[in-house]
Amino acid sequence: MGYKVAVVGATGNVGREMLAILAERQFPVDEIFALASSRSQGREISFGDKTIKCQNLEHFDPSKADVALFSAGGSISEKYGPIFAATGCTVIDNSSFFRYHSDIPLIIPEVNADAIVDVKNRNIVANPNCSTMQMLVALKPLHDAFTIKRLVVSTYQSVSGGGTAAMDELFNQTRGIFVNDAMEQEIFTKQIAFNVIPHIDVFMEDGYTKEEWKLMAETKKILDPKIKVTATAVRVPVFIGHSEAINIEFEKPVTVEAATELMRAAPGLLVVDKRDDGGYVTPVECVGEDATYVSRIREDATVENGLNIWVVSDNLRKGAALNTVQIAELLINRGLL
Repeated sequence: MGYKVAVVGATGNVGREMLAILAERQFPVDEIFALASSRSQGREISFGDKTIKCQNLEHFDPSKADVALFSAGGSISEKYGPIFAATGCTVIDNSSFFRYHSDIPLIIPEVNADAIVDVKNRNIVANPNCSTMQMLVALKPLHDAFTIKRLVVSTYQSVSGGGTAAMDELFNQTRGIFVNDAMEQEIFTKQIAFNVIPHIDVFMEDGYTKEEWKLMAETKKILDPKIKVTATAVRVPVFIGHSEAINIEFEKPVTVEAATELMRAAPGLLVVDKRDDGGYVTPVECVGEDATYVSRIREDATVENGLNIWVVSDNLRKGAALNTVQIAELLINRGLL
């Protein structure tokens, strides 16, 4: 049985990746709709070995689709998500708009697949934040075995998390430095080329940024509300691939060997930890890969039952598009689509 699939925001970085992954994974598509704004109407875009034309989201009849993958920003999801869902189309939303609604499931298939049954509430499923996603894929087997008490996470997030314009700004600033052009700064609050910026999303009253708050709130909703989480989110001059240094404090005794064995056996994870020059994964190696990579697994002797790990993943792929498609596959497997 095939399905009629709509991709909303099809011309963006994540939308194009969604189309590519649907084709790569041979998702059972009977008909595909690439939807975007009126500016992109008629624009040709690739889907596997085919070329399809973008349609205007505003004029599209959502009852034509069985499932819609949204990646066009929170305001578009807020407006059109319920409209699509009301026609019987199941919405899988990649924005942050629905993530914190108590009646909408926030899903990482490797972590909390059983929560997908709550899609029946409103016919909408939310996709977590990219940095939360890779962290929890790594932490799920450890929490199940040793019970996580507290997390301290520092993220090193690529500019692609800010969209195409952010990637262009890094490229143009880097080039400008070498050819002695004037430094142009539009997307980021500081120069991003050859620099790091401890500021992603807006600041909140308590001094944390919203990106940091997302990590904390989503961890509690997806994994365990009892876990204490503190985060610092940093934008780095990398085009694709988010990295995280995670300090974990457990309720139960843990060893490096036991943790490593559990993560090696966990779905969606690859452990690369050779404790030698180059024996770890960096963002460059993870681009285009489905897996979340774990390296630098070591004991933290400053706390009881503590570990440090390094986690890297392609934020456009697993951090957004792949997880969205995996949710659609999960819906099919559970008979919910």
